[in-house]
Amino acid sequence: MKELQMTHPRRDFIKQAALASAGIIGLPASGFSRELSTLNLPGKLSVVFQGDSITDYGRDKSSTKANETDKMGAGYVLLSAANLVGESPGVDWKCYNRGISGNKVFQLAERWDKDCLDLNPDVISILIGVNDFWHTFKHGYEGTVKTYDVDLRRLLDRTLARLPNVKFMLGEPFTVKGGSAVEEASWFPGFKDYQVAARKISDDYKTGWVPYQSVFDEALNHAPTTYWSWDGIHPSFAGCYIMAKAWFAAFQQIYR
Repeated sequence: MKELQMTHPRRDFIKQAALASAGIIGLPASGFSRELSTLNLPGKLSVVFQGDSITDYGRDKSSTKANETDKMGAGYVLLSAANLVGESPGVDWKCYNRGISGNKVFQLAERWDKDCLDLNPDVISILIGVNDFWHTFKHGYEGTVKTYDVDLRRLLDRTLARLPNVKFMLGEPFTVKGGSAVEEASWFPGFKDYQVAARKISDDYKTGWVPYQSVFDEALNHAPTTYWSWDGIHPSFAGCYIMAKAWFAAFQQIYR
């Protein structure tokens, strides 16, 4: 680690920018950034994260309890949940990860009662769509963007029928350009239609919106694709960090 003695302007800039945006520079002596203190949060909050492998991220599926650090997976869900719990210790939090690798919307629907509704969540965060498109040319899935749109709307309607006061957060399906699994000729412009559909659903249902595509597009101005994702679909450790930051910002908007 002798390199720490050297000056690296670009690296120092990125580090300073990251620390500043994370609230670490200028953090109060108490250690809390007070980001959630101005929000109208209830005394108890249950949050369920749903999605595919990006949400799953190696979680222990034998776990059924909330807030188990070693069972939440090693991705953006762990970082997002930790931020919530750490920033607002006055709230009785229950955070669950119920993502399953490979899932498409219809597979969420098949397990929705057990893995979502029965947990009686106050907030449901959904990141789904990559497989709904990718598997049409990788695994012979015959769904279309219309299938994706109809299935996701039905899922939200079904949820609201049982939990009329639930708040949704919808994550934008994304790719990291230049990744080994993302062939530009195969993915675009078709994948863009799924992103447009997801945003329209978010607008129609007035959900929180996490703009992951723009988050990663901006990140590529600071480091190459492989820094943020090893294949253009699954985020690296750094990619999970910027996803969690974006998620946390969107969460704050739904409780303002």
